[in-house]
Amino acid sequence: MLRLSKLTDYAVVLMAQLAREPGRLYASVELAETLGLPKPTVSKLLKMLVKSQLLVSRRGTQGGYQLAREAHRITVSDLIAAIEGPVAMTECSLEDSQCDLISQCGVANNWQRVTLAMHQLLASVTLTQLAQTQPIKLPWVQIQALTLHEAG
Repeated sequence: MLRLSKLTDYAVVLMAQLAREPGRLYASVELAETLGLPKPTVSKLLKMLVKSQLLVSRRGTQGGYQLAREAHRITVSDLIAAIEGPVAMTECSLEDSQCDLISQCGVANNWQRVTLAMHQLLASVTLTQLAQTQPIKLPWVQIQALTLHEAG
């Protein structure tokens, strides 16, 4: 199964909260309480997101965290890369691949194309779109709404 980690999911939830009030500074404790996430997890994510230059932090009593740039300039691809690393479907899809089978496997080029398509999709969805309560409209993708029990 292809799935993002809980840490990445929590990072997106955290960033969406910040995107909803972009000019506001949030303390890590406030974010943890508002989102119902463990404080150590929120602190870890905030550090990773600052390191990835998606957030800025201000120290002091009036300090906190806020988006480093406008939410419409942050993509799902940026968020995933900040926590998981670069988007790649297989080892050979990475630019600095160390795969020993790449010369004889016969599928590396196609996996690279799938990875590129996935990256383009993830780069087309912004934090602004994720932070909204309405479903995202992707004109070139047909998505049927399923409930969790129908999907399984």
